Parts: sequence; structure tokens; C-alpha cells
Amino acid sequence: MESLIAAIREQEEAARFLAWPGDFDLDRGDHVEEVHLASGAALEGFAGDGAGGTYFFCGAGGEERPVVYADSEGGSALIAIGLRELVRLLLVVPWWHECQAFTAEESRGLEIEYLEDMPDLAARRDRAAAALGLGLPDQAEVLARLREVATGPGEEFVLIFTPEGHPYAPLFSL
Repeated sequence: MESLIAAIREQEEAARFLAWPGDFDLDRGDHVEEVHLASGAALEGFAGDGAGGTYFFCGAGGEERPVVYADSEGGSALIAIGLRELVRLLLVVPWWHECQAFTAEESRGLEIEYLEDMPDLAARRDRAAAALGLGLPDQAEVLARLREVATGPGEEFVLIFTPEGHPYAPLFSL
């Protein structure tokens, strides 16, 4: 099976959607600070966003590894188990950073704002998903999974600012 990273690089329309509105760039995998996981597991930056945030694979393995996101302000969270789950999140709820309550109502409000600037959002998303061979769950499913992952596993995915030994703040507060 071809890697999803390779597929994203090959599928221009999918890469464009993930770049915006997904704010996900495979060429931005270097984090601005030295960090490590509290568990001591391996940490591999593989993508980033325009605001200086970084997506990290955690532990050993391939694209099925858990994904931690760290923003440039010292916040982090486990947001997906594997790249497929992350890409579905970015396709269905590209405004996930702003969904602090993880509700479909909150997400729909944000979606309306995005649709004002990008009326073809759904069509672009569907073409990107098709190009990558991904079926898409609905927003409520994606947000429920984000909540489960971001608030569940705990200590093994806490990101530490290495020079000072301080943990990053949770990205989501419940």
C-alpha cells in the first residue's frame, strides 16, 4: 500500500486543500523549539502549519503512529491515531483548533465563516478525499474522535520543552 504522505505529495488537489484550509504542510516538519515526549518515546516532526505549529509522529513505526500537534505558543495535544485519522480530521473539520467544545454546533458555526470565503469548500474537500481514496465521516464523528483522543491517553503523549523540562499546556481545556 502506498504511503499517504506520498499520495498527498502526488495529488495536487488534495495537497492544496490540506495546505488551505487545512493549514497542513509536509515541508514544515521542523519545530521551533527542542521538545521530547514525557514517556521518552520517539518523536518525529513531519508537517507543520503557517503559524509555527508542528505535527509529530510518536513512537516507532510508520504512518499508523499517534500524532501529536504542538502550537507555537506552548500548547500541545494528541489529535489522531495515525495519519489517515489526521487527514480525515483536516478534511472534515479544518478549523479543529477552534473547536474547544468538540460540538457539531460549534463546528457548523465555524464552517459558515469558512464558507463565506470559500463557497466551494465541500466540493474541494470531496475531490481531495477522493484523490486520496478516503471515505469521510461526518463532523460529529470526527469531533467525537478528536475529543476521545485529545482528552484520553494522558501522560505518554505530554510534550516537554527540553531546555527547561516544562510540559506544554494542554491544547484543549475541558
